[in-house]
Amino acid sequence: MIITEKSTRKFNDENFYVNEISTYFLLPFRFLKINESHELIVNDIGDFMITPIGTVKQIVNRTFSKNENTELYYDLISNFIISESEKPELLPVIEARYRTKKSFLDNFTSLHIFVITLRCEHTCHYCQVSRVTENKGAFDMSFSDIDEGIKLMMQSPNPNVTMEFQGGEALLAFDKIVYAVNSANDQAKKFNKNITFVVCTNLAPITDEIIEFIKINNILVSTSLDGPEFIHNKNRRRPGNNSYEVTIEGINKCKNQLGQDRVSALMTTTSLSLHYPKEIIDEYIKQGFSNIFLRPISPYGFAKYNPKKNHYFIEEFLEFYKQGLNYILELNKNGQYIVEDYALIILKKIFTPFPVGYVDLQSPAGLINSVIVFNYDGYVYATDEARMLAENKDYTFQLGKLGSNSYNEIFYGDKSLEISDIFTNESLAGCSECAFQTYCGADPVLNHATQGDMYGFRPTNIFCKKNMEIIRYLFDLMIQDKNNEKIFKSWITGYNL
Repeated sequence: MIITEKSTRKFNDENFYVNEISTYFLLPFRFLKINESHELIVNDIGDFMITPIGTVKQIVNRTFSKNENTELYYDLISNFIISESEKPELLPVIEARYRTKKSFLDNFTSLHIFVITLRCEHTCHYCQVSRVTENKGAFDMSFSDIDEGIKLMMQSPNPNVTMEFQGGEALLAFDKIVYAVNSANDQAKKFNKNITFVVCTNLAPITDEIIEFIKINNILVSTSLDGPEFIHNKNRRRPGNNSYEVTIEGINKCKNQLGQDRVSALMTTTSLSLHYPKEIIDEYIKQGFSNIFLRPISPYGFAKYNPKKNHYFIEEFLEFYKQGLNYILELNKNGQYIVEDYALIILKKIFTPFPVGYVDLQSPAGLINSVIVFNYDGYVYATDEARMLAENKDYTFQLGKLGSNSYNEIFYGDKSLEISDIFTNESLAGCSECAFQTYCGADPVLNHATQGDMYGFRPTNIFCKKNMEIIRYLFDLMIQDKNNEKIFKSWITGYNL
C-alpha cells in the first residue's frame, strides 16, 4: 500500500466547515418518512413541516441555498427548525410554548377513581377487572375508605378534581355513591374545590331514583356500547342475553332526562369487532352519538384468558382502525358529522399548543401526575390498569393503603419515585429520537404487563407500534387529501364543515 499523504486525527480549521451557500444553525428536531414522497420534520414543541423526501438531508448537509429555496428557508425558521443566529431571537417564545405543552403538570393529580364495588351482573369475556358475582357485598368499598379517599383528593393541589366511580358495576353500590357524592360536596366547600362527578355503568341497574340523583348532582354518565346488537350481546353477556337492549334503553332514558351531552359511550374492539368497523360506527350514529373512540382490548383481567375472543395482533387492530377512520372521513365529507376521539386527541397535540387530558398520551406519564385509583379494598394504585394487574396478584404499581399511608407516602414515596425514573418519553431509548415524541406519551404499566419491565422495549412494544402507525397515518391522510386536514381541524374547533 502506498501512502501519499500523511493521515492526521486533528480537526480541520473551523473555516473548513463553513458553507458559503447556507449559513444557519440547526435547532433540535426529529424526522420520519411518512410515505414514499414525503417526510415529517418536528421540533421539540410539536411544530411540524411536511416536506419532500430528501429535505432533511439537504438541511443537515446544507446543500440548499436560501435564494433557491426562499419559501422553504423561511418556513424552517418560522417553525423553529433552523435559526439565523446561534441563539434564536424568539427563544422566549419557544420556552413559553414548551411550558404550555407541559402545563398539565402545574396542578398535579386531577382524576381520582373510586372503585366503589367489584360486583357486576354482566360476564363480559374481555372484562379487565376480574369482576365478582353480584351478591358478594364484601367487594364493596367501605364508608371509611371512601372518607379516606376523599381526604386525599382534597389534598391535591389541583383546584379542579374529578371523582369517577367505577366497578364492577358501580350502580350496584348506589348507596356508597350517594354517600361519596354528598361527603365530597361537603368537603369541597371547605377546601375550595370544583368537583366533576362521573359514574361508569353498563346502565342495567339504572332506575328513575338513580337518574334523579345523577341529575341533581350534575353527574356525567359513561357507558359501554360495542356496536350493533349481534356484537354487543356477544361481547357483553348477562342473564337473558339482552345486554344491548338494556343498554340502549338506559342510554335513551339518560339522554332524555339528563341531556344529550351528559351521556357518553365507549367501545372495546374484540376479535369479532375487527370485521365490522362500519357497522359499529353506524350504530353510534343511530344512537345519536357524534363521537366514537375506536380502542383496542386491554391485556388485563379476564381479557387475557379467552384468546379465541380476545387475542389479536396489533397489526389487525390497526387495519380495523384505518378502515373505521376512513369511513368516518367519508361520512364527514357526505355531511354526517362524527368524530373519532383517539385521532382527535392526537390532532389536538399536533395542531394546538395546549396539553390534553388523556393520560395515556402524556409525558411525563399521566399515572400519579394526572390520575390515581382507590380500589374497593382500600389499596391505592397508580392507574386503573395498575389495579387490574393487582387482581392477578401483581402489585408492582401499588402505592399504599387508605388510612395507613399519608398523602406524601403515596404520591412521593419510594414506589412513586421508582416509577418516575422511566415515565418520561424524552429520556427513553427509542422515544428520545422519535419524530412523534411530542404527540405521544409513556406507559410503564402496559410495558410491564406486556414486556415484563416498566421501561419497555420499543421495537416490539404494542403501545409504540399502535401510536407510531396511527400518528403516521393521520399525517399521510392529510398529505393525500387537503379536505381530510380541514375535517380534522373542524373536529378540534367543534364546528361542522
